[in-house]
Amino acid sequence: MSTHEKFEAVLDGVIRRNPGEEEFHQAVREVLDSIRPALARHPEYAEAKIIERICEPERQVIFRVPWEDDRGEVHVNRGFRVEYNSALGPYKGGLRFHPSVYLGIVKFLGFEQIFKNALTGMPIGGGKGGADFDPKGRSDREVMRFCQSFMTELYRHIGEYTDVPAGDIGVGAREIGYLFGQYKRITNRYESGVLTGKGLAYGGAQVRREATGYGSVFFAEEMLRAAGDGLDGKRVVVSGSGNVAIYAIEKVQQFGGVVVACADSSGYVVDEKGIDVEVLKQIKEVQRGPIRDYAEARRHATFVPGRRVWEVPCEVALPCATQNEVSGADAATLVANGCIAVVEGANMPTTPDGIRVFTEAGVRFAPGKAANAGGVAASALEMQQNASRDSWTFTYSEQRLQQIMQDIHARCFETAEEYGMPGNYMAGANINGFLRVAEAMLVQGLI
Repeated sequence: MSTHEKFEAVLDGVIRRNPGEEEFHQAVREVLDSIRPALARHPEYAEAKIIERICEPERQVIFRVPWEDDRGEVHVNRGFRVEYNSALGPYKGGLRFHPSVYLGIVKFLGFEQIFKNALTGMPIGGGKGGADFDPKGRSDREVMRFCQSFMTELYRHIGEYTDVPAGDIGVGAREIGYLFGQYKRITNRYESGVLTGKGLAYGGAQVRREATGYGSVFFAEEMLRAAGDGLDGKRVVVSGSGNVAIYAIEKVQQFGGVVVACADSSGYVVDEKGIDVEVLKQIKEVQRGPIRDYAEARRHATFVPGRRVWEVPCEVALPCATQNEVSGADAATLVANGCIAVVEGANMPTTPDGIRVFTEAGVRFAPGKAANAGGVAASALEMQQNASRDSWTFTYSEQRLQQIMQDIHARCFETAEEYGMPGNYMAGANINGFLRVAEAMLVQGLI
């Protein structure tokens, strides 16, 4: 059987064993397509069936989450935790609360997390979790009751040496606080390192909230510098207006770029003077309002309902919302409007067709598993501080984050060159992450 046939057989097996989980299939195909050259150099990994083993989670947990709303009505949601790979350390990955969450989404995110975490160079494995619960429009007390019910089951599967969840879409400081409180109540242990993304008052780390957005921009600056360029003076468009997007916008502006548009599920706003981050924070973090409120607060800005932000001309695009948000058609529009770089702040936000368009047009493309690794890197730094009962300053924490992102860029860049694909950050990220995990799995035996 040829190498191509072997890879197709593995992918066919994944699809057969995990029917209907399209996002997961997409993530596996992307990695398998990239790592073929690495397998050619390391036949021992194929002999040990590392590929087959790495595609199968070590553990998948699905559970019922019953809770009561403010009117006394009972609701039942479904919770998930996929503990995917612990070759490099305890499972590490966020929790997503969103109606779209199902097992396939959680597995795709967990699979990506394996390689993302490996790229950081830190001792953390890959996992992911969440629930099909929508916190949008719910009161604080309703969110608290849901989180307490969710943790009442999840607590038995996690621990600072086993599995360390964090936040993701729909899970911010409020939700992490309720989850941590319930974990402490059930276990009778103040185990700070069991959750990351905590508040600063009870074991949280400086820069954790900003880390994913900041990290993606640090990566973007490194990628442009490698081409003799930089963000200074660049016209930038960001999708989303949540945690990742807000702090990506903030850091772009610190590097001298101008973010002219951002979005949410209702549409996008254009502000040619540059998005005012403080106004955006007030609307999204305090008022929890829609993006159209930005245009009401900044009268010169324009709200465009029901349209895609990628139609706004830019030089640098930062997809910071959700998976598969940049289609082939969106990519073609970005290229036609002069985009020279795309840096994924979200997890797998670009479709395979979109990636193909960018590649053929010579647009520099940074995949999420590399560019958005700042969040999990800062989580690992939070774990370090919790373990040592320490607390670092914002400046020191940001310096650590920037160095980690520079190191990730270097690993991707150098690995792509080593394997004869200079400038291919997708291949560099997948190969480098895979090799680190594969070697650990090989030496730990058949487990």
